[in-house]
Amino acid sequence: MTRPTVRVLALLELLQSGGTRTMTELAEHLGVDTRTVRRYIDHLIDLEVPVEAVRGRYGGYRLTPGFRLPPLMFSDDEALVVLLGLIAGQRTGLTAAAATANETAAAKIRRVLPARLADRLTSVLESVSFTEPPGRSEAPEAAVLLAVTDAVHHHRPLSIRYTDRHGRPTRRIVHPHGVIAHAGRWYVTATDPDLAQGRTFRLDRITDARTLPGSFEPAADSDPAQSLLTGFATAPYRHEVIVRIHATLDHIRHQLPASIAVLEDLEPHRAPDPATERWYRVEIRAERLDWLPSILAALDRPFTIDRPTELRSLVTEFADRFTTRAHHA
Repeated sequence: MTRPTVRVLALLELLQSGGTRTMTELAEHLGVDTRTVRRYIDHLIDLEVPVEAVRGRYGGYRLTPGFRLPPLMFSDDEALVVLLGLIAGQRTGLTAAAATANETAAAKIRRVLPARLADRLTSVLESVSFTEPPGRSEAPEAAVLLAVTDAVHHHRPLSIRYTDRHGRPTRRIVHPHGVIAHAGRWYVTATDPDLAQGRTFRLDRITDARTLPGSFEPAADSDPAQSLLTGFATAPYRHEVIVRIHATLDHIRHQLPASIAVLEDLEPHRAPDPATERWYRVEIRAERLDWLPSILAALDRPFTIDRPTELRSLVTEFADRFTTRAHHA
């Protein structure tokens, strides 16, 4: 392949990356003068590639919106990232049709890759293993995910048809703040404008989503991911557990992440230091208590159970069983 041809293809790749490119910008990327860039543009037009000239202060060249041109041109690193990303997307349950969509998308990409690179990527993909099964049927429909994320991005009200955990269908209008993937499921955090309350919805339970006219002003300090985790940790459950633990913040969070527990620093007068152990008040909502004794034991730090009384009994029984087994080992 001659050098001018390589540069014409490089020019095409720059234009395919989107937006309007100025003449100066294109010349600098290609290492040629502006006159040569114009000649390369003419070559693309001769090949029926729809290059548009944009006039004005911020003018330059761009491809006609919506134009798609095969084949794809990937470097080794780009191709590897794309194919591994498709596999990772399938295993996180990106859409309900993730398995089929990922297989067909990966096949299309691999068909246009050079044989050398395709063979190397095949070796990589056949050598990779995952410790978790692929995403399950809780994944959202692609149309729902696209509609919700569009409403989030443009701060538009959203009308959804939602089925709650009891199987009751409802139609709601919400102001969506963010979409979060957590533990194999997808959620949207939102505000109900009628109730002025924050809500969280599972995307796989939304059967229809439509953006509405108008817009809303998002909260300046909104953190959708933190709102989701806090909602999980404070949701109404059978038991409300209060434990005081003396440890570092990271040590506690390793066993009790934000989706499980809410932490309060009981020594706020001391300078914050992640490496220094201090007392934290830990609040946990749980349907069952039988899993907590082993968690507290794994922390291996001083703790005091404020409530409930049943947890104290379970911890004592756990310690007795542990001691008995150690003596008979």
